[in-house]
Amino acid sequence: MELLNQQVASSPFGHAEGSPLIYLLLASVCFILKVNMGRIFSVFLLIALIVGGFYFVKTEPSGLNSPIPKVFGITSNRQVNKRSFSTNKWFPKTAKTNFESENLSLNLSAKSALVVDYDSGEIIFGKNIKQRLPIASTVKIMTALVALENAKLKDTFLVSVKAAKVGENSMGLTAGEKLTLEELLYGLMLVSGNDAAVTIAEGASKSEEAFVKLMNQTAADLVLDDTKFINASGLDEDGSNQYSSAYDLAVISRYVWENYPQLRQITSTVHEFIDANSDHKSFDLYNDTNLLTTYPGVKGIKPGFTWEAGLCLVTYAENDGKKLLAVILGSDDRRGEMKELLDYGFAHYGIKIDHPTLD
Repeated sequence: MELLNQQVASSPFGHAEGSPLIYLLLASVCFILKVNMGRIFSVFLLIALIVGGFYFVKTEPSGLNSPIPKVFGITSNRQVNKRSFSTNKWFPKTAKTNFESENLSLNLSAKSALVVDYDSGEIIFGKNIKQRLPIASTVKIMTALVALENAKLKDTFLVSVKAAKVGENSMGLTAGEKLTLEELLYGLMLVSGNDAAVTIAEGASKSEEAFVKLMNQTAADLVLDDTKFINASGLDEDGSNQYSSAYDLAVISRYVWENYPQLRQITSTVHEFIDANSDHKSFDLYNDTNLLTTYPGVKGIKPGFTWEAGLCLVTYAENDGKKLLAVILGSDDRRGEMKELLDYGFAHYGIKIDHPTLD
């Protein structure tokens, strides 16, 4: 009996004290072996006890602590650590719709424009804020967000031939080089590198196509009704329709700005020099975001241009404790019109901004 107790204690079913029936089963076995019962009856009784005992152990509600991991599709207790976009409660407040008629002093060429209070979501001025339009390289704001949701800044990505040859704006990547996500984000946001966008997409999701699915899923998670992505760069593609709206871009930009201080730091950087190492050459990057060095309080975040989209710009600025987020799409003069938008936005709160280099 002592030997049987030792075997139970070391059993893969765990500790015997968690299942009293095991003791009863073992005691019954010992009794059958000791008592001179009919051989056939004893065998049937023994089988019945063993089958019944194993059934009880398998179905016992309290469960036994098995050291065997839960695999092959069986749900474990480990939770996936993924941000829930349902936590986003910030959206521009659209109760008013006649902003343009009320603000005739703002005569903008932009097809769509928006300036909104970063904290409250109050729309100070809006023009066609939900119109679906091509948005050029401001797409890269979502590219950065999805990358940060799915990879770490120190993760290393390989530059493919496709990425190196994508064309247009480039940070100067060469096929075969390896860069960290952080280095690539500087190339993505400062010089709007399309090569950086494709490298990030392929590195984070194995292919740009898979990455674009994540971009569109993120847009859906953020409850954006007027956004569709077809690539990670924002380049126009024949026969394909990629679009967003000033409203949706404000939500995306506010979300990433609020939740990722790393990207705030990157987009506010005027100049970044990336030293050469064994994986890549050096890169000398200057930020081409309009107004970053000329309009007081501007911190970022992204301009864009294609012939189809026109001049686009998303800007974050803060002065005297007031934070503004502004979007311009399809403009003939994004620099001048963004200055007017920001002036109007800050004046709404009694804040006058002096910018002699822009006047």
